[in-house]
Amino acid sequence: MRISILKRPRIAALAAALIGSAALGGCMTATPYQPATASSSANGYSDQQIESNRFQVSFRGNSLTARETVERYLLFRAAELTLQRGFDHFILVSKDTETQTTTYRSPGFGSSFGSPYGYWSPYWRFYRPRYGGWRSWDPFYDDPFWRARDWDYRTVNRYEAMAEIVTGKGPKPTTNVRAFDAREVIDRIGPTIVTPPTK
Repeated sequence: MRISILKRPRIAALAAALIGSAALGGCMTATPYQPATASSSANGYSDQQIESNRFQVSFRGNSLTARETVERYLLFRAAELTLQRGFDHFILVSKDTETQTTTYRSPGFGSSFGSPYGYWSPYWRFYRPRYGGWRSWDPFYDDPFWRARDWDYRTVNRYEAMAEIVTGKGPKPTTNVRAFDAREVIDRIGPTIVTPPTK
């Protein structure tokens, strides 16, 4: 079967897009338990000492990291930090989880892929009295007829959990529900922690 010259750019553009998205999906994974550094795109845990026994702890995940995972890693880091500083238990003075939501819009199969121009399309201006007169259209905005099916929308959530903890020595206060035994937290949560692969 012979493919017309006009269809070849469209097929090539579609194949390149599919290969690119597959490669991106293959190398993208949830944020492992790691310190937040420039090499990790600032995803991971970080902490700051406020007083001798008071710390701020946070864990930030990427778009593939579930909220439950972010909050679990935060608790694990709080326990780990407590033991590293020579303490036995910690109390959650405050805790919060922030959600960053971003919506991405990209051309669907009804627009750029369906166009003989591939990823490039012409620029037009058109007149719509009910919507403020002259308007313009190009490949990165809606078409003149507002065909929503020509665009793919994707909403991405990223979570960051933050807490302020006060550490202490000896058994945890049994009357405080926000008090945690650091060693017990490590023992119970430790098996669920995913660390970066060793190189």
